[in-house]
Amino acid sequence: MKRLFHPGLVLLAILLALLPFTFGNSYYYDVAVRIAMNAVIVIGLNLLIGYAGQISLGHAGFIGIGAYATGILTTHAGWHPLAAMAAGAAVSALLAVLIARPIFKLKGHYLAMATLGLGIIISIIINNEGQWTGGPDGMSVPTLSLFGIDISGETRWYGLMAGLLLFSVWASLNLIDSPFGRALRALHGSEVASQVVGVDVVRYKVAIFTLSAVFASIMGSLSAHYIGFLTPGVAGFFHSIELVTMVVVGGMASVFGSVVGAAILTMLPQLLATLEGWETVAFGGILILTMIFLPRGLVPTLAAKFGRKA
Repeated sequence: MKRLFHPGLVLLAILLALLPFTFGNSYYYDVAVRIAMNAVIVIGLNLLIGYAGQISLGHAGFIGIGAYATGILTTHAGWHPLAAMAAGAAVSALLAVLIARPIFKLKGHYLAMATLGLGIIISIIINNEGQWTGGPDGMSVPTLSLFGIDISGETRWYGLMAGLLLFSVWASLNLIDSPFGRALRALHGSEVASQVVGVDVVRYKVAIFTLSAVFASIMGSLSAHYIGFLTPGVAGFFHSIELVTMVVVGGMASVFGSVVGAAILTMLPQLLATLEGWETVAFGGILILTMIFLPRGLVPTLAAKFGRKA
């Protein structure tokens, strides 16, 4: 509970409470909801990349699993959305546990290529199983219902996602300050030294990979209900690169950097809509410039700068 009143968390809560008063129409609500969804995914991914030091270039695959699990089970099997969401999270967690041990025996670019391959396999399956997923044409997803209340309309979705974002930030801050979080930072610094002091490196890698996969799967399920329609692009390679770029730009090993990175790069395509397909080039340019001039990311760099001045 020591992180309940973290200054950054309080500031974020105030910001989320005041933002709706500045929204002129439903478009701004839509962007805010998408930012919150991406932010929760990126927080989980940052725990894996920023704190544990393990790369993943196929994380959108878990978003696809969650999205299509809830879409298929609610549409074809008549499941309740919460049960379908839980099933998607369970499948993602099981897959993460099964593949994490062999994958995390790899290092460097071999690890990156293995996670990339995982994402591509999931995307191919979604494309090919057209009788269930609709294939390249996509599929419709029914409205989300929680405890007898249909979550429809921008205000309800904004309230739900704002609450989930605050909870994710709070939980992540406490996780980082726990013995589990200290073990993650230790294995990021040196796996050999971590093993010497008794850290079960493999177990912690598997655990954080599974946790980040569950974050992605749940948000994938929610985004499916929010948008109401699914296409295979949700599990595509470019989506994975977007997520990694959000981590890098906002700041690796920074929970609030994850939120900032998600906000900047979720709004960016809206600003670049007139460029007609050049968004990919813009993302690549931002990633390159960030790695050159802000290698620690935006939030950690600014925090260090103003901290020194203080």
